[in-house]
Parts: sequence; structure tokens; C-alpha cells
Amino acid sequence: MVSKRRLSKSEDKESLTEDASTTRPGPLSTTFQKTKKSHIANEVEENDSIFVKLLKISGIILKTGENQNQLAVDQIAFQKKLFQTLRRHPSYPKIIEEFVSGLESYIEDEDSFRNCLLSCERLQDEEARCGEETESWLCHPGWSTNDEINIPRLIVSQLKWLDRVVDGKDLTAKIMQLISIAPENLQHDIITSLPEILGDSQHADVGKELSDLLIENTSLTVPILDVLSSLRLDPNFLLKVRQLVMNKLSSIRLEDLPVIIKFILHSVTAMDALEVISELREKLDLQHCVLPSRLQASQVKLKSKGRASSSGNQESSDQSCVILLFDVIKSAIRYEKTISEAWIKAIENTASVSEHKVFDLVMLFIIYSTNTQTKKYIERVLRNKIRSGYIQEQLLQSTFSVHYLVLKDMCSSVLSLAQSLLHSLDQSIISFGSLLYKYAFKFFDTYCQQEVVGALVTHICSGNEAEVDTALDVLLELVVLNPSAMMMNAVFVKGILDYLDNISPQQIRKVFYVLSTLAFSKQNEASSHIQDDMHLVIRKQLSSTVFKYKLIGIIGAVTMAGIMAADRSASSSLTQERANLSDEQCTHVTSLLQLVHSCSEQSPQASALYYDEFANLIQQEKLDPKALERVGHTICNDFQDAFVVDSCVVPEGDFPFPVKALYGLEEYNTQDGIAINLLPLNLFFLLRLVSPLCLAPYFRLLRLCVERQHNGNLEEIDGLLDCPIFLTDLEPGERLESMSAKERAFMCSLLFLTLNWFREVRRVNRTFHLFLLFVSVTPDYIPPLGHFDVETLDITPHTVTAISAKIRKKGKIADGSKPSSSDTLSEEKNSECDPTPSHRGQLNKEFTGKEEKTSLLLRNYHAFFRELDIEVFSILHCGLVTKFILDTEMHTEATEVVQLGPPELLFLLEDLSQKLESMLIPPIARRVPFLKNKGSRNIGFSHLQQRSAQEIVQCVFQLVTPMCNHLENIHNYFQCLAAENHGVVDGPGMKVQEYHIMSSCYQRLLQIFTGFCLVSMSGFSQPENQNLLYSALHVLSSRLKQGELSQPLEELLSQSFHYLQNFHQSIPSFQCALYLIRLLMVILEKSTASTQNKEKIASLARQFLCRVWPSGDKEKSSISNDQLHALLCIYLEHTDSILKAIEEIAGVGVPELINSPKDVSSSTFPTLTRHTFVVFFRVMMAELEKTVKKIEPGTAADSQQIHEEKLLYWNMAVRDFSILINLIKVFDSHPVLHVCLKYGRLFVEAFLKQCMPLLDFSFRKHREDVLSLLETFQLDTRLLHHLCGHSKIHQDTRLTQHVPLLKKTLELLVCRVKAMLTLNNCREAFWLGNLKNRDLQGEEIKSQNSQESTADESEDDMSSQTSKSKATEDGEDDEVSAGEKEQDSDESYDDSD
Repeated sequence: MVSKRRLSKSEDKESLTEDASTTRPGPLSTTFQKTKKSHIANEVEENDSIFVKLLKISGIILKTGENQNQLAVDQIAFQKKLFQTLRRHPSYPKIIEEFVSGLESYIEDEDSFRNCLLSCERLQDEEARCGEETESWLCHPGWSTNDEINIPRLIVSQLKWLDRVVDGKDLTAKIMQLISIAPENLQHDIITSLPEILGDSQHADVGKELSDLLIENTSLTVPILDVLSSLRLDPNFLLKVRQLVMNKLSSIRLEDLPVIIKFILHSVTAMDALEVISELREKLDLQHCVLPSRLQASQVKLKSKGRASSSGNQESSDQSCVILLFDVIKSAIRYEKTISEAWIKAIENTASVSEHKVFDLVMLFIIYSTNTQTKKYIERVLRNKIRSGYIQEQLLQSTFSVHYLVLKDMCSSVLSLAQSLLHSLDQSIISFGSLLYKYAFKFFDTYCQQEVVGALVTHICSGNEAEVDTALDVLLELVVLNPSAMMMNAVFVKGILDYLDNISPQQIRKVFYVLSTLAFSKQNEASSHIQDDMHLVIRKQLSSTVFKYKLIGIIGAVTMAGIMAADRSASSSLTQERANLSDEQCTHVTSLLQLVHSCSEQSPQASALYYDEFANLIQQEKLDPKALERVGHTICNDFQDAFVVDSCVVPEGDFPFPVKALYGLEEYNTQDGIAINLLPLNLFFLLRLVSPLCLAPYFRLLRLCVERQHNGNLEEIDGLLDCPIFLTDLEPGERLESMSAKERAFMCSLLFLTLNWFREVRRVNRTFHLFLLFVSVTPDYIPPLGHFDVETLDITPHTVTAISAKIRKKGKIADGSKPSSSDTLSEEKNSECDPTPSHRGQLNKEFTGKEEKTSLLLRNYHAFFRELDIEVFSILHCGLVTKFILDTEMHTEATEVVQLGPPELLFLLEDLSQKLESMLIPPIARRVPFLKNKGSRNIGFSHLQQRSAQEIVQCVFQLVTPMCNHLENIHNYFQCLAAENHGVVDGPGMKVQEYHIMSSCYQRLLQIFTGFCLVSMSGFSQPENQNLLYSALHVLSSRLKQGELSQPLEELLSQSFHYLQNFHQSIPSFQCALYLIRLLMVILEKSTASTQNKEKIASLARQFLCRVWPSGDKEKSSISNDQLHALLCIYLEHTDSILKAIEEIAGVGVPELINSPKDVSSSTFPTLTRHTFVVFFRVMMAELEKTVKKIEPGTAADSQQIHEEKLLYWNMAVRDFSILINLIKVFDSHPVLHVCLKYGRLFVEAFLKQCMPLLDFSFRKHREDVLSLLETFQLDTRLLHHLCGHSKIHQDTRLTQHVPLLKKTLELLVCRVKAMLTLNNCREAFWLGNLKNRDLQGEEIKSQNSQESTADESEDDMSSQTSKSKATEDGEDDEVSAGEKEQDSDESYDDSD
């Protein structure tokens, strides 16, 4: 029988041996299984062998059986005692062989116990020899599973605790031999133990052998790289290994990836960090990261079927590997600032949408949460990427769906980033921040969802309009996306009710919609507390006498009623029983609406608001037909009782004006005719409790109610559409001057109510000219409101303040006579108004004044006119209307074609343009002027804002075809007009009124197309809207030629471009030209042929700059400076050679302007005049400075050809700069000098950073070119110094603020030239001198003393002579360039003192 023994620590708690063994693990602290034959259990081992005797002497008592052996002394003392005993033994060194033989004969597991004695120096050599003989035995596979103990692993682990190795090199050699023959599992154990076994001197040799093994056996990649990361190796060697690993990165298994990434990041240095990270981004295959989500999806399917499989464990393992991978990266970037900065830089350098990966976004989030010092940097990079369109919603969604487990741990950082993005001024960045909130709520756990809702509520209560709108939109999406999860956080949303005072009416609608959805959702039965709170708030606000709070109650009540009585018939998921509205629910809705009506009937504004809100609810088809049927009959009867009377009975009473029925479309001779009783209501509405203010809102409610109930059929109320109105004779005639102010105000109100009635019944009115007439003589008139969801009722037209101030100003400037209101209004010009040809005379000016006055009044009184619904614009389809004239027998007697007139077309286009601007331009981009009510911007668009942007976009795209028809008709009109007048559009045969209206229509059509109808419109970047983009492009391309519906995008873009480009010949104004070219740029943004597209845009822009446009008054150009600035920038940015374009304008166009009379423009560039010169100069200087900044600095590694090309480019740039800078001698106005000081300094700075390194390497080989460049630039910098003196003499603070920075830059330039000379061994050529301070004309500034003047003059003459001579020696050439540069420096130093 084989007995087994254990070697362990002593049980004696009082001895020091136990303390030593517990505090320091060692070979003797490990329990081993040992066997030996013929021993009696529970007895002390009695044996006369050398092995047993020496162990007893050293302090170990061996026992038989299963009893534990005892260590009577400390481990270190035992080893020392055994070492001394062996060394002092008389038979040393033979005693060592006997000792080991005794050990081998004592235990079966001889190597396990021998490893306990490895620390004894005298035993190591002998044991190593025995190890060679038993290598094959140790590597036997049976050891790995024997008695559930891996014996070889235990042996290897003992080698880690050796206190001292006698021959480390030999031990290393033996271990490496063992690795070569050991099985794979033992190879892993031995390799991972090497860092603790090896000495520092063996690291290099072992590293080389391991790298060879890495090539031979790829299965050992992970342990080898793990060990190499812990060894002290040469960086060059690590570089080779890292490159070897990088080449295999795409074929590595997911579970091995964390260790490999750890090695790669460990071997990164500051010099190659960016290169390594960039390569790692490219070669890291995304399948490693996508795999867990795929497995997760498959696992969900298996669970749903009720089956269990091993794929669940695989899924968990792969997810753990991905998490571990990012933990490794997170650890590296936390402790290595270089890695995090390089990673951000690598992502920043990525310049295309396809190159951006999910991995990039995850890394940005990880670095943002790990390294607080880089937060601002990451935010800037992310903003630039979003603004450029490189990071889109699809990429963000994939990031969250794939790596939600990784991002979940960074929830607070993700929300912090979203909060920072929501504070931006760019709508695209704000939208990205809202998506972060949305996906965080969708993919994260309950705690994170609570944090998301809390952050959104904080944004809503912040008071910032853009943040409030965005946060509310996100809440609306979340309520639809996951109502059950939102219900758990309803208590946070309910807190918004305490902050309703600080948000707009449209935002109040959203708040009540969210709360009502949560309160009345069928899935959330335990929501009665939200209903109770909402009812309390609504009743409290309705009972208030303040309109602001009553508005909150009305909007909240109607919104809640819409949710309670929602039309559920379209929901297929609901049963028929739940789909129908119950009688109890219908009663609750009716009671709530009656409460609102009773609380608002005392206030006309509140009643009108209630009618509008109720009408919007019906228009959106959110009201159940059963509830609509109950209230529909009441609405019709109430309207008839309040506003409709018999037309045959003229009202009698004490009226200030005679009552007369006007504007009826049919003859009302029968007794059943009806009329709108407007004038009597306007006088006596206080007695009848019915205000004429409610006429238009109430009719809209009635129309939508009937339309909804009868599927669009308005036959029941068709009598109201053409009935007359009881008014008075509106033509004032000679009575106007004799009317009192009260009577004129009454007539204005009557006309306003009439106009709003016509807008609601969609009739073309001809009374606007009468309104203009009365308003012009009533400047302080405030009309009745047309929109009622306003925060305050104290709304005044802009003319009351702004125009009156201008009247007073102009009255002082004039010859003492105060101008009339009509004259003042006609003088109010807007930059968007069409230009007036100067040679057309008084008729032209009169019409222009009339048109401007009309446009101005429409804008100023916009808040008081009723809003047109988006459906009205379907009239644009009726470009040609066929009217059939029937005889008495209802046969066609004649056919007449009625065309939509230009005034009506202009009216519709202007309103559509304003609607699209309000709806689709982000709120942050529509800045509110100073001291202007923040809510006034949204007045007039309340109905529109209750529709989604996608719905509006769909409506607009249905108008693309009719707008193309109108665009072509207007194009043909101007083409025919030019043909009749021999190529001149504004010739003598032109009809002034028609010309200006058609020109305005042209402008509005292009404006609508440019800003909103194509790719720049919101939503096109989303995949679901790509069909909309293709449809729009197909409409445009089909106007040119009919093609297949499945044309590629590039073909559609090309044909659409050519179609719109054909309109450039008929463009009537400069502003239309700018809109057209912007439209073409928007289309070509999606095209891949960027070079060809830029050439087309540049060519067209140059044609517009070289065209003679109709001029305005002599005192004022018809071209706006902003428009000219924009078009010139487009031309220079898209031209193939910007330097040649600048040289053409400055070298050809400007001299033509200088040599021409005062009022004559340049012949090459007619848009270049003395008034517009500053615009040309500013743009050319800015674009020149921007261009040279893009030139990469020269390096010694660049080829000779690159040096020559860059030097030639800089010669051209300096020549252009010299031409521009010398123009200030002729055009010395303040704006020109300001531009010169600002961009002159920036150009010199760019010269220092970009050009001087190039001159360092090019000076010797291209001496003549460098010399010429410096001579030219020296003259330019001298002129800049003269400009500093000019600013100082004239004491112009607006100019002198730029002088210190400019002088500092000039001084740095001289120091840099000195460094260049020193680099080229020409230090002796650098000399100092003084120059005179002069003004722009070169005249000496007299503030200097005579002695300095004499010295300066002599040195100035000397420098001019040396600059003309060309010496052949290097020293002479260097002296010329250096001397001239230093002269400019001395001017700077002299003046700065």
C-alpha cells in the first residue's frame, strides 16, 4: 500500500514559524501529495538515510501516514541551516548526490518536493541535472489531471519564489528547452511565469526567442505578448514585434484581442503614438465588436422559443471579451496621456463619412469619461465632425445598439456630453445632443433612464428656448417609444407644471401632451394622481383673470381633451370595444370643453384662443367622431346666432357711418340671403357679448368641423363663402382729411377685420389698398389681434416705434418740414427689395415706393393678420384655370383661360417663404433683436408649429412641380422682355409694376428652392427620407428630359443642375443670382465630381460678377454689400486658382476703376465700383490669408520639386499681397485701412509659420528666388509700418488697436530672418539700421528730430542702392536681403519706443 504524506507549516501558534509562513508564501507553505511504501501511519519517520538526518538537523520533522510534516523553524532559517550542513559535510560535494537520491527514493512525486528545496544554492545544480532527465516525464499529459492537481503547473509556480538563482543563464536555457517540447497548456504556464523567474540580464535573450516562437506558433500569441509587456526590452525590438502583431490583427480571435491591444498600447511611444493609433483604427476589424450584438439577437430568439443552448454562454463570453477590451484601452488612456491625445487626433484627422466607425464614437465617449483634461478637446472635435456631417444619426444608433454594455458604465459622462452639446448655437449639434438622450434612455437601465428624464426636465426648466424645445421634443419621442418606462418617471415630468410661466404657448402644448399621454394611457392604470394634478392646474389657470394664466388653462384643457377623446379607430392593435369612445369618456370631454368655453366667454381674446385651439385639434384629426358629433351641432348654431343675419334686412341704429352690404360674390335678391353682420358688431359687441374679434377664429372652427364630419364637403356652409358683409362705404374720398382720429381708427379696425375674414374664407381681397390709405394717416393705430396664443396682449406694430423714430430723425435732417407718414414709409427700404432702374424716372420710383410700403406694412402688421393654412398653397397648382361660361340651357357658351395673376402669386410665395423659414430654420438661428419680445418671433405661425417638420416637408414637395411651372413662366417672361428691348431687360418698353412683381416672384421661388426644398432641408440626412430627395431631384431632372424612375443619384444631380443652370440668363437682379448659385451649390453637395462642380460654380459666379445689373439711385447701389460679399467668396472659394483670380481683380479690375470717372464702374467687373471696393478688398485679403495658411511648411525631407513648387506659390501669394497692400495709397478710407491692418498682420504671421521654414531649406539652392521674395515682402512690411504711423497721427482708436500686434509680428519677422541667415552660415550679413516714420503717401512724419532724420535718410538711400545691385557672392546677397529686412524691424522698434 502506498502511503501519502504532506509537508506543511507547524500547528504551534506560539512559534515564529507560523508567523513567517503566513506572511511570506514560499515553497514549504504549499501542500503536496507524497507517497512512500512500508511506513506505519501516525509515526515519526525513522530512517538512517542522509536525506532524513539532514532534514531533522535543519528543522523538518517527517511523519508517516496522512499526518502533516512539521517545520520547526522559520523557512529562511531552515534553508540556511540545510545549506550550511551540506557545505560543511565531510563528503561534500558528493553528499548532494546522496541527498537528492534519498529524496527520489523517499517520495513518488520527487520533483514536487525537490522544488521545495530549490532555494538551497548547493542543490540547484544537481536538481537541474535531474530535471534534464525527467523533462519528458514532466511533460506527460497525465500530470495535468492527476488527482485534480496540475503538478507541472505547481512545479513551475515554485520557480517564481526562488530567492536566488546561481546560474540564471543556464536555468533560462533549460526553461526555454522545456517550452519547446512541452504541451501547449504547459507552454502557457511556463511562458506566463517567465517574468518572475528571469533576471534582468536574460530579458533580451528570452525576448528574442519568444519573438521567434511567436512566428512559429501563433497559438502562443497571447502569453508571449503578455510576457513581452512585462520584460525590459529594447524599443526597436518591441517595434518589430508590434508590427508583426499589427499585420495579424485582422485574423486574431476575439478572446485574444484584449491582451494584444494591451501589448500594442504598452509599446507606444510619444513619437509614434499617432501613427500606431491610426493604423490600429484601420486594422481593427469591427466584426470583433459587432459579434456580441449578433449573438445577443440570436439568443433572444432562442429564449422566445423556450429552448436552451450553449450559445448563451458563448454570448456572455464574447460580451465579456468586448468589455475587457475596452477596459484595457481605458486603463491605457487613463495613465498615458499620449495615447488619449493620439487617439483623439487620429479620429480628428479622419476626413470622410465612410471612414468613421462605431469604434471611434465609443473611444470618444471612453476618453471623455476617463480623462477630464481632454473634455473640451473632445467636445470641439465632436462639434466639428457633426457640423461637417461626418458623424450621423445612423452611426450613433449603431454605437449604442452594439456597445450599450460598455456605454452603460459611462452613463453620467454621456449625459454630461449631451448637456454640453445642447448649449451649442448650431442646430445640428443640438440635434445630436438630443439623440444622445434618446438612445441613452432606450438602451440603458432604469437608473440611467431616471437620470435622462431628470436632465431633460432640467433643460425644460432652464428658460433657454432652444434647450426647452429640444428637451420637450425628446420627451415626446420617449413617450411614444417607451410609455411604460416613462410612466415610472412621471413624477419628474409632473414637476414641469411649476415652471409653466417661463415657457412659450407652443411649449405648453407639448408639456400637456406628454402629461396627458401618461395620465390617460390604457397601459398605465395607476396614473390617477397625474390626472388629478392636471385638473387642479387647469381649473386654477382658467379661473384667473390674467390672460397669460388663462392661456395656460385653455391650451392645457384642449390638449388634454384631445388625448382623452383621441380617435382610436385607426389603431389596429386595439379591439373594437376599446377603440370606440365610451359614453362616460365622451361626457367627460364635453364637460371639459364646456368649462373652457364658460371660463373664456367674458374675454374676446380668450374665446378666440379657445376656438383656434379647438380648430387645430380637429384639423389634426385627433378627436373621436363621436365627440365631434356632440359639439358640431352646437358650433354651427352658435356661429349663426352670433354673426349671421338676413341680407335683405339692413341693420338700423345710431351708426356713425351708413351700413351697406359689400363684397358679395352673388346677387342676393331673394329673401333667404345671408350676410355677415360685421359693422354693427364692431360698435355694439359689448352689449351682445359677442366680439367681432372671434369672427375669423369661430368660422375656422366651423369650417374644419364641417369638413371633418363630411369628408371635405363644405356644402352646408357654402353660403358663408360668398355672402356679403355689412360694412360702410370704405372709399374715403374727400372725407379722409375731415375724419377724426377715432373715426380713422374705427375704419382701420373695420378693414382689418374684413381682411382677416377674407383670409379665412380664402378669397382674394381688393381692400388692402384702402387699408394702406387709412393706416398711412393713422401712424399710432394698433389693430385688433389676429393670433391669440401670445404671452402678452400688449403687441404693437413695429412702425409705431421704429418708423416714428426714423420720421423724427429725418424731420431734423430735412429743411425743417416734417415728412408725411406715407413718404416716410415709401423711403423705408429693405435690403431684399428689388432694385429700381435709375433711368425709369418718376413712375418707377413711385411704384417702388408703393411696393416697398406694401411689403413693409405686411411685415410690420404680420402679427395682426390671420394665418393661412398650409393647404391654401394648393392654389399654386392652378397655374392655368379654364373657366366655362354657360348659357341659359347650361351649355358651354364660351371658354376663358384664367391665369393666377402675378400679385396673387407673389402673395402666396411670400407667405410660403415665411412659413418655411419659421418652421424649418432652427430657432437658434433666428436671433431675436435687442429689446424685442422673445415670443414675437413665433407670432403668426402657431397653426403651423403644431404640425411636424416632416409633414410640412411633404406638403412643400408636392408643390415642386407647380413652382417649376411658375419659374419657367417667369423665365420666359424676362427672356421675351429682353428680346423686345434688344437684350436689355429694363428697357423703355418695360411695364414697371409688372416687372417688379415678376422679379419678386422670381426671387421668392429661388429662395424657397434654395433654402428649404432640397438637400439643405431638415431630415434629408436620415435614411427614411432618401426617397423624398430622389423624388425632388427626379422632378427637376424630368423638366429637362424624361428619364427612368430608377436613375442613379449622380445622374439626377447632374440633370437637375443643368436644368436650374439654364435660368441664369434671365436672372433680373443680383439677389436672384445669389439665390440661384446657392441653390446650385446645395444640389452639387451630394455629387461626387467635386472638381468639375467647383469649376461650374466658379464660372457662373464670375459671370454674375461681370454682369451689368440694373442700378438703383445714384446715391445708393442696388447691390447689397452682404450679397456681394457672399457671391465674391463663392467665386474665390470655387475657382481653380485663387491667386490668379485675386491678381485679375486687383491687377485688372481695380486699375480700370481708378482710371475711370467717379460714378463709372470697372469694365471687366461692373460690380466693382468705388462704393463696393471695400467689399472686394476685404474678401480678397481674407481669402488670400486663408489660402496661404493651408500651405504646408517646408521640411528638409521634401523633394527638390516640392520645394520649388511651394516657393513659386509663395512668390505668387506675396505678389498678390503687394498689389493689394499698395491699393491703400489710393483708397484710404477707414474700412479699407482697418481691413489692411487686420489681415496684413495675419498674412505676416502665416509667412512666419508657413514660408520661413521653406526659405531655410531653399536659401542656398534658390538664392535669387528667395532674394526676390524677401525684397518684395520687405516693401510691403514697410508700407504696413507706414500705416501704423498713419493711424497714430490721426489718433483713430479703431485702427490703433491693431497696431501693437502688427508691430510685434513685424519684429518677430526680423528675428526669424536673422535665424534663417544664421542657419545658412551668413550671420555676418545681418546689420541694423533706422528708417523714417512716414505716412501713407511717403511723407516724413515731422515728430522726429532732425538728427535722426538725417541718419535715417542716409541709411534709406543706402538700402535702396543695395537692393538694386545683385552681387554674385553669397555674403553680398545675404546682406541685401537681411539688411532690407532689418530696416523694417528698426522702424518697428523705433516707433514702439
